[in-house]
Amino acid sequence: MSRRTLLAAALLAAQVAVLAAIFRAAPAGLPWWYGAAWALFAAAVWALRGVPGPAAGRLVLAGGLAVIATGLLGPPATSTDSYRYAWDGRVQSAGLSPYDHAPADPALAALRDPWLFPACSEGHFYPVEGDTCTRINRPGVHTIYPPLAEAYFLLVDRLSPEGARHAPLQVAGALVAAGVLVVLVVLRRRAANRAVYWAACWAWCPAVPMEAVNNAHVDLLAVAAVVLALGAVPRGAVAGRGLLLGAAVAIKLVPAVALPGALSGALAGREGARRALRTLLPAVLLVAAAYLPYVLASRSSVLGYLSGYLAEEGYDEAGARDRYGLVRWLLPDSWALPAVLAVLAALLFHVLRHGDPDRPERGALLLTGSALLLLTPGYSWYALLVVALVALDGRWEWLGVPLAGAAAYLVPGAGTPAYALAAALVIAGAAARSGRAGAPWPPRRLPAAPGRAAPPP
Repeated sequence: MSRRTLLAAALLAAQVAVLAAIFRAAPAGLPWWYGAAWALFAAAVWALRGVPGPAAGRLVLAGGLAVIATGLLGPPATSTDSYRYAWDGRVQSAGLSPYDHAPADPALAALRDPWLFPACSEGHFYPVEGDTCTRINRPGVHTIYPPLAEAYFLLVDRLSPEGARHAPLQVAGALVAAGVLVVLVVLRRRAANRAVYWAACWAWCPAVPMEAVNNAHVDLLAVAAVVLALGAVPRGAVAGRGLLLGAAVAIKLVPAVALPGALSGALAGREGARRALRTLLPAVLLVAAAYLPYVLASRSSVLGYLSGYLAEEGYDEAGARDRYGLVRWLLPDSWALPAVLAVLAALLFHVLRHGDPDRPERGALLLTGSALLLLTPGYSWYALLVVALVALDGRWEWLGVPLAGAAAYLVPGAGTPAYALAAALVIAGAAARSGRAGAPWPPRRLPAAPGRAAPPP
């Protein structure tokens, strides 16, 4: 075993130990522990560059499974969203639409149990009525999740044993995260430079066990659909790609910003336009078909609390929260939203006109990462998609975006400066790559000279 392999394995083992401590003991100073996990992750991926190909693949897989498994060691550490997932699944199992009743609705009192609705004296929960509280955030509003997410919640509820609580959602998250890992390793082995170590950007990233497994965010399912659509579906199978991207949007609306990546080059000629239409139409039809059963079964709007959520988060009034933070450093608050829309429209045109149809993940990463930098959301799990797209495309500088999202979520007041540093990293990475005349980082492996061994990746 080479020294580089030992170094990468040692750094990875230290990262796993830190993550295990976070999820098992919930230590004081969580942001510092989580920051340490990110630092070890960066160092381990750097060390992995010098590991020979086959050994790198085995280390990525084994280490990735260990990292993912740490998320199963304790209850949700930083988010209460999975409690809403469990409740929505239970409501549907009772034959009711999750869009018709808020968790605090007395009409659903018969579905309550001491786990989701404990006494207020048992901890700091959300009040419902009297001495009853709930672990479910925003108990007075209807669900916000799209239809395929709701179908997933129903499936998990039906398959869960009695009293399983949060464990089934975490186990499902771990299985999907591991599946994405395997797909990424296979795709990277098939890539021109066979740089398997890029899959470690997903496999070892602390955001995966934290957000996809421990907090069990449904965003992971949408990420899996996008990875399959952009990485595994052949270029010619545009209808299949469109269906997968439509499924991603019907799971969580955020991946809609990545969809134009599959339309790269659509404005470059008639063939590009036809290909884009054959991709976009199945996506739209699938979203409509997914919503239809819930529209027919629901008396209330299937958009749920979406408009209220956008207002609550400050997206309708710049300055109400820390949204549009980077733009508001440069422009008046009233100009923030128009400026963001203008920049995103320009990037969209660039992808549609100049994007590479053979590299749809590149356009998807540009649009998704840029949208998060411009909108500066306060929730870190939105950037899980960025982590997966980095593993597909190999543009490491975008990993600053999920790290900035974590800082925004865990450290009050740190969001905008963290996103500024992430934007600077993206600019620096792009400038360095441009200076190398478009060569990828790390450099592609060169063929070995006669009589000499090939250099390590």
